[in-house]
Amino acid sequence: MSSEFADRLGLGPIDQVSYVVENIDRALPGYESLFGPFEVSQNELPDCTIRGKLADCTLKMAIGHSGSMEIELIEVVAGETTHTEHLREHGEGLHHVRFRVDDIDTKLPELAAEGFETLLYKRFSPEIAFAYLQTPDAIGGSVIELLQL
Repeated sequence: MSSEFADRLGLGPIDQVSYVVENIDRALPGYESLFGPFEVSQNELPDCTIRGKLADCTLKMAIGHSGSMEIELIEVVAGETTHTEHLREHGEGLHHVRFRVDDIDTKLPELAAEGFETLLYKRFSPEIAFAYLQTPDAIGGSVIELLQL
């Protein structure tokens, strides 16, 4: 995404790169050899909106860092998510990059008007929410995450 486009949309620099893997325990040694240690957790995500429908999922996640960049690994433990779609269609690899936003519920319609499609949305509290969006084909048709924290 060009800086001009990101600036116009009010998106700052990316702060996370996320990879989807079949099995974190098998993948971790390779990623740790590149990025150093990761912290692993398992997270239940009830009541996510995935492609407009409510769904539950459980994700095993590993978080590491390369400088100030967060590196995330995601393994789907239960449920059907955009991660399982990605694994079926593309296999393991890069899933998304993340941008932080102040107000996700204002930003989503702005991005929809630019051709972004919301794939997954989850609100944890009034202050914390995230969403995955499919970017328009003109900028690669990739996935970005918005995080309000």
